[in-house]
Amino acid sequence: MIPSLSRPIWLRAATWGYAAAFFAILFLPLAVVAVFAFNDAPYPAPPWRGFTLDWFVGRRGSRTGLFGDAALLHSLWTSTVVALWVTVLAVAVGTCNAFLIERVQFRGKQALSLLMLAPLVIPGVILGISILAFASRVAQFVDDSFGLELDLLRPGLPLVVLGQFSYIVAIATLTIGARLKRFDPTFEEAAYNLGASRSAVLRTITLPYLRPAMIGAAAISFLMSFENFNTTLMLVGSDAPLTVLMYGRMREGASPVINAVSLFLMVASACVALLLMRAGDRESARASS
Repeated sequence: MIPSLSRPIWLRAATWGYAAAFFAILFLPLAVVAVFAFNDAPYPAPPWRGFTLDWFVGRRGSRTGLFGDAALLHSLWTSTVVALWVTVLAVAVGTCNAFLIERVQFRGKQALSLLMLAPLVIPGVILGISILAFASRVAQFVDDSFGLELDLLRPGLPLVVLGQFSYIVAIATLTIGARLKRFDPTFEEAAYNLGASRSAVLRTITLPYLRPAMIGAAAISFLMSFENFNTTLMLVGSDAPLTVLMYGRMREGASPVINAVSLFLMVASACVALLLMRAGDRESARASS
């Protein structure tokens, strides 16, 4: 449709109605969760019983708020640590993968690229079970053959990091590789002609150009790791990340603390995403100038 042509009233009404319905479905549940995080009632749903901050800072009786719940805060810290490890590994390996795929010509590269994307289409539960079964077999073999106990391959946070990394690295690779594909190699050639070493060119030209994509990949990796549940549930040990702990508490009975945690995560995730987006925009402007 040509934008300059006038549209009939029914089409404009349908467009606005579709947009309103889309955003209502998207944001209305989040708004309900945010509002009832302040509801003065022992349940996380309507009706409204008054305003309270107990579900954030309460420490009396059965009303232990988010910031007074040691187990909840510990799980929040656990999720943060796991997400940081996954982010560092995914960006580092994703950058190497991007150079391998975009810069190196070798036999079977297309098959390798498709194989790299396989974890993205495997259900998280299946991926977690597969990694757990493989790691347990390897750990048992090493224990039986050499008498060594490999705790890293037993259910726990290292295995959670490995499980999340196995598919998040593919997203980081695609994000960084898409920007590397648009890079003009004549800048590197000019630097080589002026006597720059390979490491100097990589440090001063290529990586600064890739930095916005690396920041974006870091943001995506961190948020995807933090909210992951399916793969994490299969691999977790005694230290439960936030998603697993919230799932266990929901099975015991819903509490408005869940709303408070959800609101806190929404605000924190939005702030992190905005900061990383601004950092990426600044890097893009610096690279283009």
